[in-house]
Amino acid sequence: MSRIYAVTGSASGIGKATKELLESRGHRVVGIDRADAEIEVDLAEAEQRAGLAERVAAATGGSLDAVISVAGVSGFDPQGAEINFFGARDTVEALRPLLLASSAPRAVIVSSISVVMPNLPELTELLLQGDRAAVSDLTQKLVADGKAGYIYSSSKRAIAEWVRSAAITDDWAGAGIPLNSVAPGTFVTPMTAPYLATEEGRAAMKRGVPMPLAGPGEPEVAAKLLVWLAGEENTHITGQSIFIDGGAEASLRGPQVFAGASFDRV
Repeated sequence: MSRIYAVTGSASGIGKATKELLESRGHRVVGIDRADAEIEVDLAEAEQRAGLAERVAAATGGSLDAVISVAGVSGFDPQGAEINFFGARDTVEALRPLLLASSAPRAVIVSSISVVMPNLPELTELLLQGDRAAVSDLTQKLVADGKAGYIYSSSKRAIAEWVRSAAITDDWAGAGIPLNSVAPGTFVTPMTAPYLATEEGRAAMKRGVPMPLAGPGEPEVAAKLLVWLAGEENTHITGQSIFIDGGAEASLRGPQVFAGASFDRV
């Protein structure tokens, strides 16, 4: 049966592959991106995010079965906190009321393998608290100090933690809406292309994100997982951070993750 989806980051990479896969299966997809999309919006701007639900409702006649939030920016972008955390969180929260009319509502957010890498706990906590002013001050300081890489890992960690806590609340599980995140390893996208273009870059990425199974993946691989999680078949998976990473998470954290008290917050 045809469904209606909203996909952010639809103009390139995993978002584009997800939109194309859904459309190839006969679904209606509202693409959302800064440019080259049905709805053009800068998710780094809170004012533009505020009007997103109305624009999606107008495009779909008020109906929506699933939202897939893919939009994100790379490791050293100072807008990472706004887009990777607030953009993703605000998008699914704003569109949640539209999902309530669906017989099989779903929501999925793309996080990253970086959720298991070093982050800045102070920034992660400020993001979860929603303190935008403090987040802005801290991210500016990190950029000035040459530590902008923490913005990416902390924002991705925060969105994965938010999904885990929000998914089991009345707004989501209580309303029958599975909410999950997907944590990709290295995929061939515009974000990673500059690194994968050189032998030195590929070696560095392999050291940072070891993927013993198959190596870097094509966007279509991640799209298939996102589409399944956002589809009618997913009735009981919620609150999860699902790694699609060729074994990177297992390589980085090892088997001790199952040793009782060694579980962390992700």
